[in-house]
Amino acid sequence: MNSSKISVIICTYNRDKFILDALTHLVNQDLSSSLFEIIIINNNCSDNTEAIVNDFISKNSDFAIRQVFEKRQGLSYARNRGIKEAANSIICYIDDDGNASSRYLSSIKKIMDENPNWSGIGGKVIPIYETKEPDWYNPFLRMMVTSIDFGNKRFKCYGKKYPAGCSMIYRKHILEEAGGFNNDLKWRADDKYIFHQVSKINDNIYYTPELEVKHRIDADRTTDKNFDRLSGLLGSEERLRILGKKKWAYPIKIGEFVFKYFASILIAIYYGLKGQWIKGKYTIRFRRIALQKFINS
Repeated sequence: MNSSKISVIICTYNRDKFILDALTHLVNQDLSSSLFEIIIINNNCSDNTEAIVNDFISKNSDFAIRQVFEKRQGLSYARNRGIKEAANSIICYIDDDGNASSRYLSSIKKIMDENPNWSGIGGKVIPIYETKEPDWYNPFLRMMVTSIDFGNKRFKCYGKKYPAGCSMIYRKHILEEAGGFNNDLKWRADDKYIFHQVSKINDNIYYTPELEVKHRIDADRTTDKNFDRLSGLLGSEERLRILGKKKWAYPIKIGEFVFKYFASILIAIYYGLKGQWIKGKYTIRFRRIALQKFINS
């Protein structure tokens, strides 16, 4: 295994609309190409992803880029395949619709080299909308578009402030020791799961604002249909995430969901008083669907 080098893992499923942009930003880094590799985990794409990636590889032969096929469907399967395939000691997961800033990888290397006791890092994820920011967006719904900006100071991750799946970096040996990602979590909550698993081994996981990824948000992602789908997935995947834990984990978690649902009503009142009723309405909608799916999944 190569020390202090980076394996960039892109897990992709039918995102040929964005994959070329994501790859282009990675080969335009200010870090020497000898210090990182790019592995695209093709998770059964049925669009033009395979051809686009192969063409990109052929045109960028100076870089270590390869496409690997993972037939088992689900994000955690793809992320775990990335751990297995990675040749380097630092693993960086970035989404197939994420555009890394030009200093992204050099910043990762510098931070991890300077802090050998840190197990992981994450940074800013800034949504870039295909059309416009949805009227319902507010900080309580940031997970619906993966909007991460916790300010410009480093701090140790805690609670809900942990590396987002769009841009999360861990040492490979820590991921292996943690047992990798939970394959039951196919679409959501895998980043939360691995944060907690890694924390049990080494909780030195930090938010580092130097890292920035622009997250491309297409118009379909902000539709009501997709809003409801993602809300439901949060509930059902959270239920799966706590399965197998101590027997009191489920009642505590359902209590948390119920509390947040009633809190969303107060949040809605707050936004209503400000004349922003749609923000409140969707906050309640999100919490209601998540609660229902958590209970009924």
